[in-house]
Amino acid sequence: MPRFQTVLGGWVIIGLLTACASQGGVAPTPTLSGTTSSLAIVLAPCQLSAPGLPQRLVAECGTLAVYEDRATQSGQQINLRIAVLKARTRTPASDPLFFLTGGPGQAATESYLQLSYAFAEINRDRDIVLVDQRGTGQSNPLTCPVTDSDEILTGEALKEWIRACRDQLAGNPRYYTTSLAMDDLDDVRRALRYDQINLYGVSYGTRAALTYLRQYPQHVRTVLLDGVVPSDEALGPEVAPDAQRALDMLFARCESDEACHAAFPDLRAEFQALAAQRTEQPVTVTLAHPVTGESTEVTLAHDSFATTIRLLTYAPETVSLLPLLIHTAYAADDFSLLAAQALLVTDSLESSISEGMGYSVLCSEDEPFFTEAQADAASVGTYLGDIQTEQLRVICAEWGRGDVPADFKKPVRSVVPVLLLSGEADPVTPPENGAHAAETLTNSLHLIAPGQGHNVIGRGCLPRVAADFVAGGTLAGLQTECVADIQPAPFFVNFSGPQP
Repeated sequence: MPRFQTVLGGWVIIGLLTACASQGGVAPTPTLSGTTSSLAIVLAPCQLSAPGLPQRLVAECGTLAVYEDRATQSGQQINLRIAVLKARTRTPASDPLFFLTGGPGQAATESYLQLSYAFAEINRDRDIVLVDQRGTGQSNPLTCPVTDSDEILTGEALKEWIRACRDQLAGNPRYYTTSLAMDDLDDVRRALRYDQINLYGVSYGTRAALTYLRQYPQHVRTVLLDGVVPSDEALGPEVAPDAQRALDMLFARCESDEACHAAFPDLRAEFQALAAQRTEQPVTVTLAHPVTGESTEVTLAHDSFATTIRLLTYAPETVSLLPLLIHTAYAADDFSLLAAQALLVTDSLESSISEGMGYSVLCSEDEPFFTEAQADAASVGTYLGDIQTEQLRVICAEWGRGDVPADFKKPVRSVVPVLLLSGEADPVTPPENGAHAAETLTNSLHLIAPGQGHNVIGRGCLPRVAADFVAGGTLAGLQTECVADIQPAPFFVNFSGPQP
């Protein structure tokens, strides 16, 4: 993927951009998944690890083979990679928690590692199950070749790159949709001999969790949705206005913060000037790569500049740096710090996303459900413009589509207990998404973490709230007052850091 290729899924978990490998015992030949009830997974000891991270997680790993074409139960098979983190207690609960990750295109056995602390209490009493969704991780990943280009590809160049990616895949892209993946997940549930399960979905994983809830409601005990993607939302038209909303919130918070406003009194105008300048004239920066230290040249044109800003609004830690980065670029004509942050987030994305799987989801479940006119109208007046939707149109014309069920884009209706979590300043799944999904989830509670961005399960007291919810299996009596105490990271007003 080109270094500044737009992340079309938009649901990526910033801060969970890692890859991990399983080590230890070799799993035996997988059991074939068909219509029989005799599914089985043989687990062997393994360790989950991630490049650049010191920690290791002890788990039990195995595989389960499923047909790529589930309808005919014939042809190519996919070996699903599965890891089970066994409960620490001697008398575990019978209902595990299945972790469904984001992207689309991330792998559960990879992205869980940096969030494991948030599930420590849940894991004390319950197994946690990680399944690399078909097309990700070690489950026949649909990965596109990497190039060294700094530019976001458009037009014929993008078409050629998409064709090259599609033609080298070890799978048929039309069979990598969410509904088929959730059929796989239920095969895993049966093979591991679980009856009732709890679901945690983050970002795109909330769509996956809601899809499983629709398809297999009898097996769901509770659901945690973090950064909610309502089933009836088509990703595309709202990407630009949601990103603009988050940036406007950043500007408003800086204006109301005495130290930030004093340091950067014209922040909004400076950003607008930078965005306009990048449209007219790209800037090229040579810097030491923030990870490797190698001399690296980065070109920031409008699209790559805007994409970088969007990715940096996902987490409060990077939001806290943005005023200083914007001001430094404007006042000192120094784009090196902004370029360094761009390298950090985009290089991490490239190593953690199976782009082909993401395109299969987006081109089957999103792009067909909005019009060009809707997307163009929504992008007016936003700094991002139509970058995302225009790329999606070009990609999907070449990629093709899989089939989705007739009710796939209808709201999920359920009485199962559902806890919805949103970040107040989330640039891609704003709180209104959670509120909308809750309308048809009649036994639900929606919590909004003040000042937070995308993916909030690890913030403040939310790990405890989530653990209490899963332990009790009910929303009744859940203590949530502590959520109001969550605060965003303070702004960096200079290179020494925030004011004390």
